[in-house]
Amino acid sequence: MTRLVLGPLLRHVSDTSATVWVETDGPCEVRVLDSTARTFAVHGHHYALVEVDGLEPGSQTPYEVALDGAKVWPEPGASFPQSRIRTLDPNGPLRVTFGSCRRAPASEDEHGLDALVPFAHRLAAGGEWPSVLLMMGDQVYADELGEEMKQFIRSRRGPGERPRDELADFEDYCRLYKLAWGEDPAVRWLMSTVPVFTIFDDHDIRDDWNTSYTWRQEMWSLPWWRDRIVGGLGSYWVYQHLGNLSAEGRAADPLYKAVREAEDGGTLLDDFAERADKEPETARWSYAHDMGGTRLIIVDSRSSRRLTPDSRAMLDDGELAWLEDQAAGDFDHLLLGSSLPFLLPRAIHHLESWNEAVAEGAWGRLAGRWGEKVRQGADLEHWAAFEASFRPVAEEVIRVARGEQGRPPAGISFLSGDVHYSYLARAAMPSTETVVTQVVCSPLRNPLIRKFRWANRLACTRAMAWPLRALARLAGVPRPPLDWRITEGPWFENAIATVEIQGRRSTVHWEAPNSETMLTRLGQARLSA
Repeated sequence: MTRLVLGPLLRHVSDTSATVWVETDGPCEVRVLDSTARTFAVHGHHYALVEVDGLEPGSQTPYEVALDGAKVWPEPGASFPQSRIRTLDPNGPLRVTFGSCRRAPASEDEHGLDALVPFAHRLAAGGEWPSVLLMMGDQVYADELGEEMKQFIRSRRGPGERPRDELADFEDYCRLYKLAWGEDPAVRWLMSTVPVFTIFDDHDIRDDWNTSYTWRQEMWSLPWWRDRIVGGLGSYWVYQHLGNLSAEGRAADPLYKAVREAEDGGTLLDDFAERADKEPETARWSYAHDMGGTRLIIVDSRSSRRLTPDSRAMLDDGELAWLEDQAAGDFDHLLLGSSLPFLLPRAIHHLESWNEAVAEGAWGRLAGRWGEKVRQGADLEHWAAFEASFRPVAEEVIRVARGEQGRPPAGISFLSGDVHYSYLARAAMPSTETVVTQVVCSPLRNPLIRKFRWANRLACTRAMAWPLRALARLAGVPRPPLDWRITEGPWFENAIATVEIQGRRSTVHWEAPNSETMLTRLGQARLSA
């Protein structure tokens, strides 16, 4: 009898359709409601995405999962309610819950309580339901492993075989995803009944992934790196990326078609993943969906970077053009998801922009080598450290807010994580009524150590920004197109945030776990009138 290995995961949901993802231990037919799909194979693992259509807008439909006709979900004795598909209601409120940076499994107490667990318990008890859950990076930590994962790796490695205590290939990633998403019953149920969208950040691959051209050269010089990056991007394609797409988006993907038709698509996926890393313009991990009057754009700020000896950008030319095209249109709200905050605390922004200029030679070759060491050692690689991308994206936001790309939205909000604390920053937009904000929620479960909390709290003060702006100016960095300041936070607890949109009004609130079943509100704010 074929068994369920991981899932079901409820992924893309529209007003009339839904996608359910599963991993099984063998080839089979997967049924959800009246829809079926055959599994496809990648390196001996078996997956299926079942596309359910013909649902009513704003409906709630309980579902089961059957493999070759045998019911496998819900599991016998399940303590949570039956999983449901809740389609979007174009006329109802939109609730976008999000967070990032989640260490798992939850038995490792030093990382605190997992914000997803009490959130799941509250929903099971009848709490207010989100329209979608955004996992904004570091869904898995490929380079900071728990003991169970380390033991699995050691069982596969010979004496002295590298890398030690880090993931090496697709097989290692499969095990890590199972531990992250399948071990805690609350999290597994949550992801089976709330639509989930994702985007990667560095730890999904490795700390400081794609920081600079120098970093890439150093990593590709390691004999084990090719299998690591291929396994990381290939597993991301299977476990995360495919479910971010609509059924139409997957149908238009030639790789998805080829992998499904192959006896085992592992080699096809490996070739794609290696090419996607070496030639970022050949793959697009970003995506966009309209939900009522809201456009959600999730931007890849890791893999689509242009990093060459004489040019660097967060987004290559094709990715930037795609983003500008997606941001144009008539909508009430624009949500721009990026794993990395677009608007950092001003002091950190100026520090990173100064460091980029120095590392790229503004103060000479010797200072440039020192700047590169500082860049990698201090993780100075956010949007602020990519002036060639920060400026055009900021200018595009200004154009959208002024109504130059269509009817101006009531609010433009960047949704991000990564920095291991939460805050709200507001941009000054004197020539438009559009409210531009940066909403950060991080971590779901991986708190910042105390000495770094103190440093980041200090960086959030306005007094720290002025001397660092003067330093950046000395390195030739122009003034940013936007002016902003932090108005709420920072909070350093494990947390989860929800943006609620009704008409042209939007709000946000942050919550922190205080037990396995309870959340406490950290703060709240209005994003648009």
